[in-house]
Amino acid sequence: MKHTLTITVLLVSFFLLAQVFGLFLIAKDANISTTIEGNKTITTVAHNDTAVGPRPETEGAGSFLYVAIGVLIGTLLVLLLARFGKTNLWKIWYFIAVWMAMSISLGVLIKQPLLFDYGMAIGLALALAIWKIFKPNIFVHNITEVFIYAGIALLLVPLFNVLWAVILLLAISLYDMYAVWKSKHMITMAKFQTQSNVFAGLMIPYRTIKMNPATAKKTSGTGTGKAALQKPPAKDAPKTAILGGGDIAFPLIFTGTVFEELLREGLTKSVAYLHASIIIATATIAIALLFFSAKKGKFYPAMPFLTLGCLIGWGIVLII
Repeated sequence: MKHTLTITVLLVSFFLLAQVFGLFLIAKDANISTTIEGNKTITTVAHNDTAVGPRPETEGAGSFLYVAIGVLIGTLLVLLLARFGKTNLWKIWYFIAVWMAMSISLGVLIKQPLLFDYGMAIGLALALAIWKIFKPNIFVHNITEVFIYAGIALLLVPLFNVLWAVILLLAISLYDMYAVWKSKHMITMAKFQTQSNVFAGLMIPYRTIKMNPATAKKTSGTGTGKAALQKPPAKDAPKTAILGGGDIAFPLIFTGTVFEELLREGLTKSVAYLHASIIIATATIAIALLFFSAKKGKFYPAMPFLTLGCLIGWGIVLII
């Protein structure tokens, strides 16, 4: 097993929380309307503009390219910052991204006529982003990560249909395998982010868990572009378990897309949520099996396992 049992359970629990909460916000934000054409009832699902503005006007292949180009640009920029050790620039960039993503998710929960509709949500997101980056602690870091990836899913889910969400999962899985096992550049990214103490994903230092130091010999994690991290620092340096943000966001995007497809098929929100939760369950089982079966000191891309879990869950949803 890659990590101690306690840390493994914490990582899996935070992953599950992010999926459940993210799907809840997607359901809350979805506006359902029906029209009757002849003897057929047509159900449409729409979303309000986000707290940071309207979504890109794209769909299908355009949505896939939008995400793919974003991943490519983000990867190149992080590698460039890592190459020159520009941790302050990374923190500024991450701070802005965190603020925007949390504004979107909090905007679904908080919408009050204060200055403008989303003023309170944006202000609270700003305060949390400042706390997260400049006065970090493990609780704040991981709870805000839950809001961050919910915000990303809220932005992207309406842009996809199930077919292109499946293609996205498969493409990201192939990219993850190449980045971890072949080029290994995502290991470089993970080390840079962790050493800067600003990591895009779940992060649990071993020092936060009371244990016999002999049981916490090595650190590693898994992730899309944030691959399993083994850091051989100086003696007694803190060790950290991580799960990359992509491993949280992409399964949630797929689950949200299936959820909205179920709504268009005429299911109520509660029934569609229960059906889509099957995908959450199978994806959670997949990441748990990876953590429990992985070996210390080895690097693993998580997305192939998560994609398999998502597709198994989708198959079950189709059957029922």
